Amino acid sequence: MPNRLKRDQVPQGENLCDHCTAKCCHYFALPIDQPAGRKDFDYIRWYLLHDRATIFVEDHSWYLLVHTTCKHLQDDHRCGIYETRPQICRDYTTDECEFDDDWCYEQYFETPEQVDEYADALYGPQFPAPDQDPKDSLRSRRPSGLPVVG
Repeated sequence: MPNRLKRDQVPQGENLCDHCTAKCCHYFALPIDQPAGRKDFDYIRWYLLHDRATIFVEDHSWYLLVHTTCKHLQDDHRCGIYETRPQICRDYTTDECEFDDDWCYEQYFETPEQVDEYADALYGPQFPAPDQDPKDSLRSRRPSGLPVVG
């Protein structure tokens, strides 16, 4: 099992990966457009309705983060297809990897409710008040229960 060292504690000449649990192989993050309105936040809400998806903001850029493990990661935290790994993996170096990163982001959303709350703070409530004109809303009101046939 790899040690819990900080980057500067790894002995000179040793490979940083020998002391890592392969954090970089347990997720992928894709840049997304910064939301510019309520509709954009509704798309982000949709992302978060899916299992193992989160959203984070870093350096004012928005990302969809999917927590999933590469299917070629071996039990020893090494790549099972190292010689034929994708170019994105070849380009990745340990120079700025997240070996000892604590992953503190400017903003981090784990649930659709968090996104709704944030968007509500920016734009007002998503679901209109009873006296609001429906054309001013992104969505219709929540449906009432089905009528009972007697």
